Amino acid sequence: MSETSLLVGPFNRVEGDLEIRLEIADGQVTAAYANSPLFRGFERILLGKPPTEALTITPRICGICSISQSVAAARALADAAGAAPAPEGEKVAALLHAVENLADHITHFNLFFMPDFARPAYRERDWHDQAVARFTALQGSSLRRATEARAQLFHIVGLLGGKWPHTLAIQPGGATRAPSARDKIRMGADLRAFRRHLEDQLFSAPVEAFAELGDLAALEAWQGGDAGLFLRIARDLDLSRSGRGGGRYLSFGAYPRGGGHMFRPGIHDENGPGALDPAAIAEDLSHAWMLGAGGHPEQGQTLPDEAMRDSAYSWCKAPRLGGRDFETGALARQIVDGHPLALALAAEGSVRARIVGRLLEIARTQIALEQILASIDPDQPFMTRVNLPDTGQGSGLVEAARGALGHWITIEDGAIASYQIIAPTTWNFSPRDANGVPGPVEAALVGAAVQPGEQTPLSVQHIVRSFDPCMVCTVH
Repeated sequence: MSETSLLVGPFNRVEGDLEIRLEIADGQVTAAYANSPLFRGFERILLGKPPTEALTITPRICGICSISQSVAAARALADAAGAAPAPEGEKVAALLHAVENLADHITHFNLFFMPDFARPAYRERDWHDQAVARFTALQGSSLRRATEARAQLFHIVGLLGGKWPHTLAIQPGGATRAPSARDKIRMGADLRAFRRHLEDQLFSAPVEAFAELGDLAALEAWQGGDAGLFLRIARDLDLSRSGRGGGRYLSFGAYPRGGGHMFRPGIHDENGPGALDPAAIAEDLSHAWMLGAGGHPEQGQTLPDEAMRDSAYSWCKAPRLGGRDFETGALARQIVDGHPLALALAAEGSVRARIVGRLLEIARTQIALEQILASIDPDQPFMTRVNLPDTGQGSGLVEAARGALGHWITIEDGAIASYQIIAPTTWNFSPRDANGVPGPVEAALVGAAVQPGEQTPLSVQHIVRSFDPCMVCTVH
C-alpha cells in the first residue's frame, strides 16, 4: 500500500481561504485535515465597545451572509435586555433574512457548485455538453439568468434594508423600515418574478411540486430543469455515495415567528429527532491555534496562539454539542424540520443529499417568503424600544444559509466584555477535538477518489463545495 500526502488549496469558488491536507493510499483519501488559515479577530475588535456596535461590526464579518450576522447580533442584544422585537418587525427581519439565504442558495448552485461539471475532465460524459452550455463560468446561460433573477430579488432588501450588505435596518426592537401597502405590492412582484425564474430554469415545474417530493423514488424520477440535470449527473458519478457524513444534524431554527420558527430547531442523529440544548455547546481548542480552556461560548475567549504550536493545524475552533460533532446547513435544517424527503436523505448524508437539501430549501423558502409577506400588517408598529442593561448576557441563535450561527454577548459596565461567534463553517470545517474526532468535512472526505496526477482532486472539490463553505465567517 503506497501512502502519500497532498496539500490542496486554496480552493476556487470558495468564500475565503481554505487548505486541506490529505493523506492518500491506493487512490483514496484515508484522512483529511482542514485548515482555516486566516485569523481575522472580529471577536477581539468588539471588546470594550458599546453593545450596539455589534450591529455595525458583526455584519462585516461577511459580505455574503451579513443579514444573518445582523439578525444574530440583534437577537443577542434583545436577549441580554430581556426584550422581544415587535411582531411586525420580526416579520420584516425574517423576510430580509430569508431573501438573503435564498439568494445564497441560488448563487451556490449556479456559480459555485455546478460549474465543476463543465470541466474538460468530464468531456466524455453524455451530459457534459449540457453542463458546459448551462454552467461555464462567465458564459453559461443558467449563470446569467440566475444572476439577473438574484439581482431582482434583492430589490426587496433595498426597499426594506436600504442597502446590502451591512444593513442596519434590523434592530433588537424590530425593523427600522415600516413597509406600506404599496411596498407589499412591489415586493410581491419581485417574489413572483423570482418564482418564475425557479419554475422556468431550476425546476421546470411549480416550486410546490419539488417541495412536495416525499421519498427517494420520487426524487430519482425528477427530470425537470437544472435540478433534473444535477440528478442525472449525480446518478452517473454516484454522488449519493460520495462525501458521506456522520449522520448527525443540527439546526438552531430558522425565521422566528410568534414564538415559533418556520423551520424548527433541534437535532437529528442515529436515535432520530431530538431537542436542542444550547447549554451543551462547547468549543474545543485542542487542534486550533488558540489559547485558553475552551468550553461554552458564554465563557469563551479568542486568544490567538501566535506561536502556532505543532499540535494544532487551524485557526478554527472545534464546536461540539454534547461532546459530538454535528453537520449543519440546508440539509440539516430540512431534516430537523421533519421534511419526508430530507429524512429519507439523512442516512445518505452525501454530496447528492446536501445539494438536494439546498434545492428543497429553495422551493420551501420561496413559499415561506410569500407567506411572510402576506402576513405583514402595515398598520401595526414595527419597532419597540429596547433598553440595554449595563450588565448582562445574551445569545442570538439563527440559521444562515450555510447552517447554525450563534452570537453570545457579555456586557459589563455598559461595554462588551466578551463576544463569541460560532458560524456554520466553524461547525462543518472544524479540526479534530481532544478525542481525535474529525470535523464533519474531514470525516466526509475519507474515501474520496484521487486520480493519478490530480493536484486538486475533483471528488474532493465536489465534497468540499457540497458544504458551501464560507471561510471568512469561520475564524473571527
